[in-house]
This record gives sequence, C-alpha cells and structure tokens, in this order.
Amino acid sequence: MSAPTRRQVPINGLARPAVRMSRIMTVGVIGAGRVGAVLGAALTRAGHRVVAASGVSAASTARIERLLPSARLLPPDQVAVAVDLLLISVPDDALAGLVRGLVETGSIHFSPAQIVAHTSGAHGIDVLAPAVAAGAYPLALHPAMTFTGHPHDLDRLAEGISFGVTAPTELRQVATRLVADLGGVVEWIAEDARPLYHAALAHGANHLVTLVNEAMDRLRDAGVVHPERVIAPLLRASLENTLSHGDVALTGPVARGDAGTIAKHLATLQATAPDSVPVYLALARRTADRAIASGALRPTDAEPLLGVLAAGGAPAEVSA
Repeated sequence: MSAPTRRQVPINGLARPAVRMSRIMTVGVIGAGRVGAVLGAALTRAGHRVVAASGVSAASTARIERLLPSARLLPPDQVAVAVDLLLISVPDDALAGLVRGLVETGSIHFSPAQIVAHTSGAHGIDVLAPAVAAGAYPLALHPAMTFTGHPHDLDRLAEGISFGVTAPTELRQVATRLVADLGGVVEWIAEDARPLYHAALAHGANHLVTLVNEAMDRLRDAGVVHPERVIAPLLRASLENTLSHGDVALTGPVARGDAGTIAKHLATLQATAPDSVPVYLALARRTADRAIASGALRPTDAEPLLGVLAAGGAPAEVSA
C-alpha cells in the first residue's frame, strides 16, 4: 500500500510517528450506508483509491456497485487490510462495539501510521482507543449534511460543507487535507464537546423536520390542500433571516407579547390536535425567553403572555 510518510515526534514523552498524507491514499469503507458510500465516492473523485467496502443490506451493496464500482465487496474484518485510510460509517451506538470487536477478536491488525476514521457526530476519538492501541491514528470526521445515498449528494458536498473534526495534533494537517479533498472546511471540535456539538445539529436539523411536518399537518386540519406551498416562503425567509441575524429575525405573536392570540392557539390545538400542545408550549416558552433576552419583548409586556403559557393552555383571564 502507498502508506503515508512518517517522522518521529515526541507524544507524552514517547516517540510517535506523525503522518504526512501521500497524494493518493488507498481507502477501505466499513458501512456503505448513505454517508460512507458517498464519502468514499467523493474521495475517489479527489483521486484516492477506494479498494474495499463492506455492506450487509441489499441497499448497501447496491450503493457500493453504484458509487464505489472499483471497490471489492468484503466482510468488515477484511476491509482494513492494506489500506492507508479505514473509514468507518456505522450507527453511533454500534461504533464502539465494532472497533473493539475487530481488535479483540484478532480479525484485524492495524498497521503503523494507518488512519482509522469514523463519521459519527456524537463520538470523538476516544471511541477508537482499541485501534490506537493497535497502532493506528484516530480521526473523527463528521460531515454536517444530510445524505440520501445518491450521486447528487456529491454535488452538495462539492458546494462546500463543514466537517466537525476531532484529531490528535499530529494528524491535524492530514485531516485538513482530507476534508479539503472532500470539498469541505474543517470545524475543530474538542473531544469533550462532541456530544454538545451533535446535540446542537440534531436539535436543529432533526427537530426542524418534526416541526415543519407538525405545521403542515395543522394546515391540513385547517383545510389547506397544499400546505407546503403556503408555508415554504415563510420558512425559507425565517431560516435565512435567522442564519443572518439571529434572534433579531424573530417575529410573530410571542415576540409581540400577544397573549390573547397565543391563548386562542392553545385552545384550538387542544380541541384539534392535543398531542401538539406540549410541543407548542415548550417552544413558545423558549421563544419568549429568547425574545426577552434579546430585547425584542419587554418583561412587563411579557407578563400576560407568560401567564397564559404557565397555565398550559387552560382557560385564563387575558387582557385583549
């Protein structure tokens, strides 16, 4: 294999080879799901050689055939043999067990200076400790993007996205080059900050899907035939304004302190979609907090609104 070149540097008093990435790396992919297959294809497009990949489901094997045609379909314990970069892209909760199992069963022997990277946002490099003990270099390489597993994901990658990266000091230069080859930019995340980093992304992206679908369901309840057409311009403007201006972009009845309007919202939701009431209340309370903190809503003007929210949608006397 065309292994990365090395030079000896002291790490915690011990000699540890620092990696300098060769122009072309051989790559193995364990877990050819939506993320792994697409990142492997992006590395191929950048000139690297994906020589092996593993996939269990029919969808995974189809992705390998479609996106990684030069890769041999192999079991996970054979993918890491003779590769410079082993890319592991499996569910968060399966990652630790997979790495530990590959090492403890003796089915895999990591070579010196081999890079073992995973794509989990929730984990840093500690989860790769067994591989490090076996001689590999650890890298957490999380693309902040949703993936479909189809070729058009490559175009989205090429537009430039952020990668949440955690790496030892001696691997940072290599990590930067790898991310550049993938068309992205590095956002360094400390090991102990990975759970918070991932929570933030999941809170924003995943809960946004739930929130938008909730809103469209309520529009359908109101008789709107094509709710996506009605809500799309509002959502796009809100997102762009928020990304550009933060809390200043906040509009609507909570920001205005319109307690009467919020009370009507809660009453009609209780009658039509009671499961939506707790979510509405939680978001309205948090929105009120942010509006007050940003100065958009004066505390005195917020008192009637906060009273309605504290009542949880129960009937209350509210000034018009």
